[in-house]
Amino acid sequence: MNTFPIIFRLILLLGTTVFVQGVQLTISNAVIAPDGFNRSAIVINGATPGTVITGTKGGRFSINVVNRLTDESMNRSTSIHWHGVVQHHYNAMDGTAFVTQCPIATGNSFLYDFTVPTQAGTFWYHSHFRLQYCEGLRGPFIVYDPQDPYLGMYDVDDCKQPFYLHTLPIYIDTAVINVIYGKRYRIRLLNMGCKPSYNFYIDNHTFTVIEADGEPTEPLVVDSIPIYAAQRYSFILEANQTVDNYWIRANATSYKSSFTNGMNSAILRYAGAPIQEPPTRNWTSSNALAESNLHALINPGAPGVPGVGNADVNLNLVSQINQTTLLFEINGVAYHSPSTPVLLQILSGTVNTSQLQPQGSVYGLPPNKVIEVSIPGALLAAAHPFHLHGHAFDVVRSEGMTGYNYVNPVRRDTLSTGSTTDNVTIRFTTDNPGPWFLHCHIDWHLDQGMAVVFAEDPADTASFDPVNSRYLWWTCALVAY
Repeated sequence: MNTFPIIFRLILLLGTTVFVQGVQLTISNAVIAPDGFNRSAIVINGATPGTVITGTKGGRFSINVVNRLTDESMNRSTSIHWHGVVQHHYNAMDGTAFVTQCPIATGNSFLYDFTVPTQAGTFWYHSHFRLQYCEGLRGPFIVYDPQDPYLGMYDVDDCKQPFYLHTLPIYIDTAVINVIYGKRYRIRLLNMGCKPSYNFYIDNHTFTVIEADGEPTEPLVVDSIPIYAAQRYSFILEANQTVDNYWIRANATSYKSSFTNGMNSAILRYAGAPIQEPPTRNWTSSNALAESNLHALINPGAPGVPGVGNADVNLNLVSQINQTTLLFEINGVAYHSPSTPVLLQILSGTVNTSQLQPQGSVYGLPPNKVIEVSIPGALLAAAHPFHLHGHAFDVVRSEGMTGYNYVNPVRRDTLSTGSTTDNVTIRFTTDNPGPWFLHCHIDWHLDQGMAVVFAEDPADTASFDPVNSRYLWWTCALVAY
């Protein structure tokens, strides 16, 4: 098999999957060669992507993060966010530097200890400090549901074979996924890249999408999946084509790219097929996934009274780049991390939102109310993937839509702002007190200010989440950024 550069990698993680809920992640620096040339990176237990962490719905996760970073060019402090996991009663475990905790100082550790009582699906973890996840600090986090409503629709769900979508080219032997004719496979597709969006497909095959960002959806048959940074999908692949080799493609759509010399490609190989590259097929997608066609499976329907502006609180967040400072601003303010995490400010008695730092970037939300947030794309040059911590939300207006769907929209935690004509809109209920980040998941844009904090019911945060604030202050005392 020839060695090709590919923009994503399908990795068989035999021997590295963790099926226990007590895990240690040692974070360190290493020299790796993702594109055939040595470069410094951040690795987890000696590898990137990191260990696949798995558990079961309702389970407890005790994950000890040990910081052994030494390279100051990539920052020696760190924190880990469990992307998509709703930290209900566990604000301090969200892992968001300077929102819910200070980053972990080098030479120290932090125990992330939380339960996942109601969620199941495809999640991931990554650094939430500066640009570290772009340097390699990221890995999958899978929560199984013994009562999965789709158990009868697939035969294989092998977390040792997730699809990882990366940012940088990787020079390795072309990755191969082996399937058996007649079997049905649940495939978990994760975009862990720092910027690129991709269009994913497999020649001659269709998929049945059953999950978006950890939320089960009504089954939807498509033949390609556009996926933005930080998004995840599960789909069922039925191996029902002629026994042969087929190209798996993940073409980057946010910059110029191609399939030349195996770029952006892997191989789907049926048992009994010859060990060779797939033929070039004249196959094109005709039924791409549109987010607006996805519908929540469980308790569908956005909260509150249907209709634009009929929520209890309606926010319009206008994002644009300031051409003078070259910072991204939301409603005229660029986010800058405060010196004291927002959670610690609240636990110390600052519950008046106007007094919380960073001023202008913290929005107070009252308890048990329906919130509607619109993010117009008019002043943005391209689509941006926005992620909300602490909640999944109903997407009542997806990119490409001109109307609104309050009846059965998709529910997820990361969405695209779409084009300049879009006005994507979400709804959620404030049932989880604490400070929650909303930000662009292109990490450079977050670092340049494209974020806000929702301070949800700050007056009740301390009683809702009785965290040991002295422990959090101790972590802050150790930090040297």
